[in-house]
Amino acid sequence: MTYDFTSCFEALSGVVHQVNSEEAAAQKIYEICQQQQVSCLALANLPEAFIQQIENYCGGLKILKEPYPSESLPLAMDEAGIGVTGIEFAIAQSGTMVEVSDNDAVRLVSSLPRTHIGIIYKKDIIDTYFESGSRIREIISRHDRNVVISFISGPSRTGDIELKLTLGVHGPEEAHAVIIEDH
Repeated sequence: MTYDFTSCFEALSGVVHQVNSEEAAAQKIYEICQQQQVSCLALANLPEAFIQQIENYCGGLKILKEPYPSESLPLAMDEAGIGVTGIEFAIAQSGTMVEVSDNDAVRLVSSLPRTHIGIIYKKDIIDTYFESGSRIREIISRHDRNVVISFISGPSRTGDIELKLTLGVHGPEEAHAVIIEDH
């Protein structure tokens, strides 16, 4: 059986945007910022050339980016309405984005702002959890210490409040996946 990342992520209240280039992804990030009327976004775990494209499209917005000084975390994230992070790979079977970080900044950029946007290259979407084992072992072997692997499946959710599912209580209210076709 082959799974579809988009349908699985959207079933978990996530929003998927498919674009054909990094430039189109930068434009989509700007559109989301405009829709949500944010004045500041935070970036982490993204290639420098892509960051420059985001800066070009998002001129006029305050952009926070790495390296984040440890003395300003997590307060720096309070200002950002949107956090954008690079995603190592995604699992179609569960609509899960797999984020890898070796510092707190990446995790805070994806977990503290009201909206998280994960950037995924289509070639990095695998079908099942079973296939993720070798990727995770390879990721761990690249890091000699302090690696955190986060599995992000849609916006934050809890069922603790009167046994009703509530989004955004312990993290982002909205989760977007921008899938870049061409890389």
